[in-house]
Amino acid sequence: MNIGDVAEASGVPPKTIRYYEDIGLIRPLRSANGYRTFRDSDLHKLAFLGRARALGFSIADCRNLLALYEDDARTSAEVKDIATGHLQEIDKKIADLSEMRATLSELVASCAGDHRPDCPILTSLAESNEATV
Repeated sequence: MNIGDVAEASGVPPKTIRYYEDIGLIRPLRSANGYRTFRDSDLHKLAFLGRARALGFSIADCRNLLALYEDDARTSAEVKDIATGHLQEIDKKIADLSEMRATLSELVASCAGDHRPDCPILTSLAESNEATV
């Protein structure tokens, strides 16, 4: 298969496939003219990586998960540890976003949004910047 075929079959864009090759996640064969030739195993890895990335796993986590997938001596505890760590990161991001939303919601509610120049949103942003400078 060529890169276009494997991209369509795996759902991973060609640019991403080239990147995965550059960082060693996949290693397609090369024909005499230098073109990539993808095997079924490459397609399977790309689909695996596509699903893992869609769940937000980092490249490092994807590398580890792929290695574990290919390791018959793996333990499910190793896989669960990676997934649990990622789940904790997601929960933290959700908490941070909820806090940001609450703060922004309060600021929007406190702004009259009329023709006057005073604006609690800008005042709050300026106060935050002055405190961190």
